[in-house]
Amino acid sequence: MTEAILHATKGNPVPENHFAGYFNGHKNKKLRYAVFRSSQSVARGTIVLLHGRNECIEKYFETINDLTAKGFWIATFDTRGQGGSERLLKKAHAGYVRRFSDYQKDISLFLEQVVLPDTRLPFFMIAHSTGGLAALSMAPTLSNRIERMVLTAPFITLGGQSVPKPWIRAVATCLSMVGLGGVQLGKDQRERHFEDNPLTSDPVRFARNASIGLEHPELFIGAPTARWLFEVLKTMPWVIRQDHLTKITVPTLLLAPVLDAITPYAAQEELSRNFRAAQLIPVTGARHELLLERDVYRNQALAAIDAFFAPDA
Repeated sequence: MTEAILHATKGNPVPENHFAGYFNGHKNKKLRYAVFRSSQSVARGTIVLLHGRNECIEKYFETINDLTAKGFWIATFDTRGQGGSERLLKKAHAGYVRRFSDYQKDISLFLEQVVLPDTRLPFFMIAHSTGGLAALSMAPTLSNRIERMVLTAPFITLGGQSVPKPWIRAVATCLSMVGLGGVQLGKDQRERHFEDNPLTSDPVRFARNASIGLEHPELFIGAPTARWLFEVLKTMPWVIRQDHLTKITVPTLLLAPVLDAITPYAAQEELSRNFRAAQLIPVTGARHELLLERDVYRNQALAAIDAFFAPDA
């Protein structure tokens, strides 16, 4: 009997009508992916779903079901170094990337190897947090491949830190430059408590995600490494530059949780002012993980996505 590629947990079954496997990412890293088909006879297209840091396909089963019910196919993969994808260090729980551009190259390879040959046109994209930063960084090259793009709480600045950002940048840079990029910085937050979490105000969805971590701890990682922080902090100011944003022609929707402590709302609002191809929808009361929030917030996001991806939107 072969080992399951996707993992069901209590209250979180694997969506039906899918295929899953592994593709070769940049530098031949083995990355886990899945494609979920809609039961509708005529598909509205395929949504490429990009995850945030320390996420996995299993966290999005509910959202995948909601979107396939609306007629979309979903193509998604676990980011290198996390989820069911190949780890990059011997210390498997360390959050690491050698170059931020590796994320971009993985996305391009996924589009070429899986999305283009095996799914349905037209192609859309939903990218959350660090996935949003990756999508934003490569967006000028997506104009002939992606029709429309939704960014939820894109990770364009570092918020909610007890240590000043310049200090974090200085430490991450120094460690990376002297060959200690694998050193982890910050707290291991794999076992958060609901009461003080900055991700969601929904206790049921929070508990469901926690149970995934308890049953399948191999899918999750701990604190980020110095190299990961160095690469992310180097990318953030670059993607919000006016000359970069001007090159983006893919129509983009920014879904911004107003109570986001990870990527402060003010930064997302400022991004929208300089981003001609984008429109901003604030979601008042929501925290960082908008698609895992309470229904009152999550339904707003899903309705906005559905309308934005409509043919006459």
